[in-house]
Amino acid sequence: MHRRRFGDAGQAFPIYITVVGGLLFLAFAYFAVGQASANRNDAQTAADAAALAAAQDRRDQLAGAWLQNLLDPVKWQAIFEGNADGLDLSCWRANQLAAQNDANVKSCVPDGPLSYTVVVETNDTVGNSIVPGTEDMKSQEEATAVIEPRCEFELPTEEAGEDTLPALTCEGVEWKLDPKGPEELLPQPEDLFDVHLAD
Repeated sequence: MHRRRFGDAGQAFPIYITVVGGLLFLAFAYFAVGQASANRNDAQTAADAAALAAAQDRRDQLAGAWLQNLLDPVKWQAIFEGNADGLDLSCWRANQLAAQNDANVKSCVPDGPLSYTVVVETNDTVGNSIVPGTEDMKSQEEATAVIEPRCEFELPTEEAGEDTLPALTCEGVEWKLDPKGPEELLPQPEDLFDVHLAD
């Protein structure tokens, strides 16, 4: 009787070792997946920040162009559509924000006048794990930020006079523009344009 019990225990021990080994392998595999997921999340955060930064810089340039042409409302619509003379590329801001998030920009492309798409890669690798080849892998993610005009206006009629500026309505707020007043009382870039990540 005793010998059979010891014999049964001896047969169960290899099964126990196999089960424990399998559980440990699964635990390490889940850990490796977690490492990779965290690295991808870091890359996506950096891409989002970089794309938004580039779009915000373009928004600020467009707002500056609108301010320069405040007395020429005929040019306003083109500016609100993203077209203005003397605009610079805004990818330098994408590079700054990517670096702040421990990543670097692989590509930065304006998708038309009111959008930027940025691809970033993490500086950190996924790290050592039981999955072969992951120790040198880096994550790449992409994000697109969009600039949307928030304002509407109607050009004044000839009877109103050349010096009359149209009322500017931005998200339900009407601005009575006074070019002779302080600049602080004019709409700011965030009043003129909304910047957000593309859906």
